Amino acid sequence: MEIYEKALYTMNELFAKDCQFAMATVKDNKPSVRVIDTFFEDNSFYVVTYSKSQKVRELEENSQVSLCNEFYRFSGNAYNIGHPLLVENRELREKLIKVFEPWYFAHNNENDENMCYVKIELEEGFFYKDGIGYKVNFQLKEVEEFPFDLNTEPVS
Repeated sequence: MEIYEKALYTMNELFAKDCQFAMATVKDNKPSVRVIDTFFEDNSFYVVTYSKSQKVRELEENSQVSLCNEFYRFSGNAYNIGHPLLVENRELREKLIKVFEPWYFAHNNENDENMCYVKIELEEGFFYKDGIGYKVNFQLKEVEEFPFDLNTEPVS
């Protein structure tokens, strides 16, 4: 397995489930951070939210976002990809309902036209598993792999 495919496989192991991240958006050159639930698939994280929320309004002005969870961190561009009941979101909706099953319908009203999904297309990231760190450039499909544990110097 090539190193890029190995990194993606590892990301699926770590993040293809309900994962909480702090997400930073930018408005007027000032960061704004909140905790969100995410699901990873196909080089992107997905978020269930509301189109009138502060985070969506901010990413519509500036799509650049960062995600952080413990020692994992990612950056990319986020886009409102529309309502869950859109035909183009049908497959994704089925996955997100399953992944977020404990709370999906308790916290979301699909009858509300402002409910939406946000797709975060990744540019760069750092994560680790089983003593191996991965620094990934998703656009160039390049990966730096190195020994990593919590006692080593963090990657900048």
